[in-house]
Amino acid sequence: MKTTIHTTSIDSLRADVLVWPVTTALDFPDDLARFAGAQLDELAEIGETSGKPTELTILHAPLGESIRRHYLLGVGDVLSAGAAFKAAGQAVREAVKRGAKSLAIHVAEDLVRPVIEGAHYGSYQNNSHRTEAGSGLEALIVCTGSDGSPDAGEITGRAVNLTRELVNTPANDLGPVELAARAETEGRASGLEVEVLDEVALRDLGAGAHLAVGQGSARPPRLVRLSYTPANPGDDHLCLVGKGITFDTGGLSLKPPKSMETMKYDMGGAGTMIGAITAIGRLQPATRVSCVLALAENMPGSRATRPGDIVRAMNGKTVEILNTDAEGRLVLADALTYAVRNVGATHLVDAATLTGAVSVALGNLNVALMSNDDALADRIRDAGATIGEGFWPLPMEEEYLVPMRGEQSDLRNISGSRNAGTITAAKFLEQFVEETPWAHLDIAGTAWHEKPLPHAPRGASGIAVRALVRVAETWGNG
Repeated sequence: MKTTIHTTSIDSLRADVLVWPVTTALDFPDDLARFAGAQLDELAEIGETSGKPTELTILHAPLGESIRRHYLLGVGDVLSAGAAFKAAGQAVREAVKRGAKSLAIHVAEDLVRPVIEGAHYGSYQNNSHRTEAGSGLEALIVCTGSDGSPDAGEITGRAVNLTRELVNTPANDLGPVELAARAETEGRASGLEVEVLDEVALRDLGAGAHLAVGQGSARPPRLVRLSYTPANPGDDHLCLVGKGITFDTGGLSLKPPKSMETMKYDMGGAGTMIGAITAIGRLQPATRVSCVLALAENMPGSRATRPGDIVRAMNGKTVEILNTDAEGRLVLADALTYAVRNVGATHLVDAATLTGAVSVALGNLNVALMSNDDALADRIRDAGATIGEGFWPLPMEEEYLVPMRGEQSDLRNISGSRNAGTITAAKFLEQFVEETPWAHLDIAGTAWHEKPLPHAPRGASGIAVRALVRVAETWGNG
């Protein structure tokens, strides 16, 4: 999809579809009123156009007009960046469904980037393994008041779709080795430094928790480091850490078959961080940013970890594994230690499809955010609020750690209770950050669209990529 910025009169515009975002105030732009005239008043009077979110009214132009269809697309009370993102995605999906090849959208200058990102989001089709894939949009034209580059929106939009593509890839095509190789390819193409550690290197590092998860699979684990360094780096070094369980059977604590159907998405945290760091490499913010990916496959093979086994993590702490299906926190434990000790991170953000409990607590609308540093948590929440992604803080009192303390070991990997499972998992992770400012994003409830949405198909959501990119871009502004 080729994107251009159009700053002259719409009279010179040629497109199959022109999209007009409409708020509930029904303040129609003059150019639209000039085209539709009294028809707009009639549509409002009969309630066909009200500006409610996702409401679509299609106006057809006379034959021979340079714009064939006009979409009046409801966005709610305010056309925010989040509303513009969703509206652009919905418009693209509706246009493609009707065979359009070119789409223009009329927005203010400050909404150009989210519109481009949203158009890329809507253009994504989860059909990579179909023998007959549908065609997509060829041209996006953003009509706005001043000229500018579409590059930032293009970069971030493509990065989100990279995350979605990775998370949607079947596990038979994407094990730890394959995901590490893909991360390396994408990283180098984005100008990043890349290092891939195999199981021998992990053993030399003492990464016993990570190795314990992967030892039941014939596909060996990997740890990947990707680093972006600006020309004049300051003291701060942000590190993004992603859980990458390429398939999660639960190990010997086997999941029911129904629960395994979407477990290819258990590498969603790693997919999120690959999308974010590759965009950061191309956008080149002023802040140094690295990424650590903890990759493994959790299988019940003959060498699989048993419930009751005790392993030693990279930081020396011992962990009793009472449930092998609580494996994500184990690979993250060593990855967080590696980020602090080997990468030199001054600030940490991890993302993981970590707990089913988060869906009970927050559903699929907000990412659970837990942190030991209010300033870092505020950066993430502010970034999310700006672009329309929700991050909801959960408490982190020290008492939540009590059920994670072991008897025979320093820690246990589950609390033994259904209470506060998302928080107790985060308290476990906190034991491996060595007092570094850190935030944990549990994306288990938000990384996957269970059903199609107006602006997206069923499948991976790419949640948090745009927010993390914005955190990096605005780091000096906090």
